Amino acid sequence: MLSPIEHAKQLLMDNPFTCVISNGETAYTSTQRGIAPLMGWYEDGQDLHNFSAADKVVGKAAAYLYVLLGVTEVFAQVISRPALEVLHRYEIIVTYDEQVPAIRNRTNSGFCPMESAVMDIADAGEAYMVLKRKLDEI
Repeated sequence: MLSPIEHAKQLLMDNPFTCVISNGETAYTSTQRGIAPLMGWYEDGQDLHNFSAADKVVGKAAAYLYVLLGVTEVFAQVISRPALEVLHRYEIIVTYDEQVPAIRNRTNSGFCPMESAVMDIADAGEAYMVLKRKLDEI
């Protein structure tokens, strides 16, 4: 039997998912981009404490949402340095394939608007409120 993080990673690698959260038995998957699946799970009140997550891209915004969701471990194919700092600060185990200074937007013309929105935020609850407002603007 695979560990929760290995189960999540396997599902991410073998399917067209952008994000997978698993406890080894139950898995939540998404093909949505950005922080949309994480916001959805958080706002739906999903109890994901002690789950592990595998994600294609983890920026600081996603890192704060993983903190709020209560996951214990995160694997990212690409992670930003600020996201790594958040996960370490909240004592979430993190592994990754590639670390970058910051997440770029989809057109590669600047930084991800969600990462930029929380760049100076140091609290997960405050980050959620900022992200909620930012998504309402878009």
